[in-house]
Amino acid sequence: MKHLLPDGWERPKGYSNGISAEGRLVFVAGQVGWNGKYVFETDDFVGQLRQVLINTREVLAVAEAGPEHIVRMTWYFTNKKEYVSRLKEIGAAYREIMGPHYPAMAAVEVCSLVEDRAKIEIETTAVIPKN
Repeated sequence: MKHLLPDGWERPKGYSNGISAEGRLVFVAGQVGWNGKYVFETDDFVGQLRQVLINTREVLAVAEAGPEHIVRMTWYFTNKKEYVSRLKEIGAAYREIMGPHYPAMAAVEVCSLVEDRAKIEIETTAVIPKN
């Protein structure tokens, strides 16, 4: 896996501009902040984000992958102001659960998600390198 940073560009904080990788692809469907029983335990944005990241790690583990294999994430959230105002907490939760790996990311505010209580949904692509 190679992080792509054009000459003269500043290194982004919390994500990569691009990643190139070869190997087995793993696609994780959009995960929301409920547990494995499809129950939301909190309506707090960061609380739901934490659960989304845990869910993502658990799905990746079934494919014998981990956060270090993630090449791309798309974050959908229902309130940009809440997202921006809590970036410090979001970053801390991300580093705690996913570690110091920063894939290519996009963040998009949407008017709603399919699950009414969901405040954030993240879909993920990972690449497990060839042996």
